[in-house]
This record gives sequence, C-alpha cells and structure tokens, in this order.
Amino acid sequence: MTKPISEKFSQELEKLVGKTNVLINSADLSGYLQEERGLLESFCTLVVRPSNTAQLSKIVILCNDFGISMVPLGGNTGLVGGGIADGGIIISLEKLNVIEKVDPTNHTMIVGAGCILANIQEAAREANCLFPLSLGAEGSCQIGGNLSTNAGGVNVLQYGNARDLVLGLEAVLPDGRIFEDLNQLRKNNTGYDLKQLFIGSEGTLGIITKAVLKLSPLPISYATTIVGMSSLDKVLPLFEMTRENNSSNLSAFELIPRIALDLGIKHIPGLVDPFGSHHPHYVLIELSSSNPKDNSREAIEETLEAALSKEIITDAVIADNDSQMKQLWRIREEIPAAQSKEGGSIKHDISVPISETVKFIKTATKMVENLIPGSRICAFGHIGDGNIHFNITQPVGYDKQAFLNSWTEVNRVVHDLVTDMGGSISAEHGIGILKREELKLYLPEIHIDLMRQIKTSLDPKNLMNPDKIFVLDKKK
Repeated sequence: MTKPISEKFSQELEKLVGKTNVLINSADLSGYLQEERGLLESFCTLVVRPSNTAQLSKIVILCNDFGISMVPLGGNTGLVGGGIADGGIIISLEKLNVIEKVDPTNHTMIVGAGCILANIQEAAREANCLFPLSLGAEGSCQIGGNLSTNAGGVNVLQYGNARDLVLGLEAVLPDGRIFEDLNQLRKNNTGYDLKQLFIGSEGTLGIITKAVLKLSPLPISYATTIVGMSSLDKVLPLFEMTRENNSSNLSAFELIPRIALDLGIKHIPGLVDPFGSHHPHYVLIELSSSNPKDNSREAIEETLEAALSKEIITDAVIADNDSQMKQLWRIREEIPAAQSKEGGSIKHDISVPISETVKFIKTATKMVENLIPGSRICAFGHIGDGNIHFNITQPVGYDKQAFLNSWTEVNRVVHDLVTDMGGSISAEHGIGILKREELKLYLPEIHIDLMRQIKTSLDPKNLMNPDKIFVLDKKK
C-alpha cells in the first residue's frame, strides 16, 4: 500500500529534477492520467519527469524511503491499463529520448526508453538499416513501453516480437540500483539472460531506461497487395501458398473483414475501397527483401496468379508506388479508429495456433452472436502469426452501457474458446489491469506463483507498478 505524498517528498523530488519537472497542477497532469481508450483513469496527483538514468535511480530510492509507489509511463498508448496509477506517482520517461549510437556495421543502435518508435525507425533508415518493429501507434508510442509489453505489430512474421529485437538493456531496479547490460553482442552465454525479465513484465520488475536494439538490412524490394476473397475458409490456403512461394520474404499477412473496410470508408476521411466490387474478406500482404536478386513485385504477381487460377482469391490490387502502398496500409491501420465511432466495443487481443485461426473466428462469432444478437464482429489482424483482434461492436441502436455490461460474459465465452484451442488471452497488448482477473482464470497457478516469487524478490515493498498483471497479496 502506497503512502500519501507529503510536502517534504515533493520538495525532495524538486531538488532532484527541478521544479519544472515535478507536475502537480491539474492542467499539467491531464495528459498523463487517462488511458488511451478512456476506460481507465489514474488517481494520481504528481508526475515526475527525469532526464537521465541517474536521476531516475535517485527518484526510485526516494520513493523507497517515503514508501511511495511508482508507475512508469511511456507514450500512454497502452490498452490494458498498465500505466494507470492508484495513488503514488507517475514517472514519465519522455525526456529519456536520446538516440545515443547507431552502428550500421554491427547493425545495432542504443536508444533511451523515451524515444518515439517512429524516430527510431527513421534514424535506422538514415543509416541504411531497418528497425522492423512497426505498429499503429508508432508515431507516439515509446520504445520503453514497447519493450515493457513485448509489443508485436505487423512485422512479426519476418522479424519477431520486440524481445527478439533487443541485445542489451539498462533498467532501474525497484530499490534504485541500476542494472546495466548494454552489450551489443549476438552471442553471449554468460549466465542467465536477465534482460528478458524486464521485457514483457510491464514495468513491475524495474524501469527500462536504455536498450540496444538489433537492426536489419534495409529492404530494397517491396511489394504490397490487398486481395479480395469470397470465403474465410480460403484465407489459410492463401497463407500457406504465399509462405511456401516467398519463405523469408513474407513480412505481413493481415486479415481485414468487410465490416472494417465499410467503417473505414464511413468514418475516415480519404479512405476508399481499392476495388470496384464488394468482397466479404480481404487480406493485406507484404513482401520485402534486402537481396538485390529478389524482385518482390514479380514474386507477389506469381503468387496471386496461382491463387486466382485455383480460385483462392477473386481479385487483387498491387501498390505501384509508396503513396498507394500507404493507402492500402491505411485501410488496416485505421480499423480501431473507425470502430470507435460506432459506440461501445468489447475487444480481445488473442492468439491461437495459425491452423486454428479461421475456426476460432467462425466459432467465436457464432457464440457471441447467440449471446448478443446483432453484435457486429470485427475480427482482424495478424493472422500470419496467429494473433487475432477479435473486436465486437455494439448492435445498431443498442444502449452502449447495456452492451458493455456484457463484458465479463463475452470475455468468458471468447477466452474459454481460446484456451480450448491452446491459445493465449493476450497476444501483444499485455495484462495490465484489464486482464488481471482473466489471467487468474486461465494461467496455471504455478506460473502465477513463480511470477509472485520473482516480483517479491526484486520488489519486496511492492512499490514498482503494483497490482499490474497480478495482485501480489494472494488474498486479493
């Protein structure tokens, strides 16, 4: 339990970071308190903004001395309440935003946790390299938050999740000690790989301050296409054909249902249907290669011709330039924004084995429609790695609150099915607060016990982002 913030504590903070970096006025706090979707809001009266790791370490030590809980916050783009504070202070990492080093020979870069993902991508491109982590919020999310949640995104097929893109880390532990492991090595077997403790643990075991990121060769050949399909049953045959024909060059395979395109056209200015006719399902495919001998355009054309001849797809549009490529990607990226205009949504970030994705969508859709007739199912996302965003929008004319009151019941139906199929109730967004109770139901008790033991060992006072993922006190 965190203690109240005293005037003495605030004064000591100001001595460490300067008065302008201790925010206490409601107008200054407003941008830090509410979760992106507006579902959760922090109860917090102080935000502190350290400028470097040394300052952050001293802040953490001070919080220990005064018994004050700490919630680290990046770009505030999280979707499960991992950055929500219930008392204590919020530590904004926005000023830890220096790109310290880019090494194109070693294919590495060292960055501060507060660096915006899009800025990291651009710095890599300027060095003729690629940092492949890519997601919808990349213009505002920070790399520290990406790593703390082990973000996925649209390039997992070719490059892996966030944890696969990290060689070294620096973090401030819950007692203020600095864990420094900023090695730039691809081979290092000197004991436990401790950096993995901090990746995906949502700031509960320490605050990531710097990272050594793994870069890749910059692709010189791209091909982006969107295909129309008559049946969901043809999605996996298309995936298998595309993967077989293009192996390591397949970087994205994204499912888009017709309802998503319709909502995008309705609510997003400038978004248009790339086809002249209606299709029930669409898939956005991208190939990329850094090999000068590869011709991604020819490769995707060959795949599409084969798919058309076998009647797996009914139509296709290939981007001819960067502008068209961005327009096709916009259809996929604007789905959440378009859906938000239609009232209440109950959203799921799940994963199942790739072979079960279509079965999951069809079965879950029937279950939810039986539970709430008229529900509008928008199942989209990274079908190539088994991660489906199974989102449900309230029926037309339905009361929003009445719909949201079914949240727990809908979760039970969807998550039971996910578990029966050997899947996960959180593929890339994390657990935070919103999925904490669900985790208790679906994760084996020994897993939670081991996590509690690790948490207690590193954070015996339970001051570092407390009560995220699980509640430390088993009685709660």
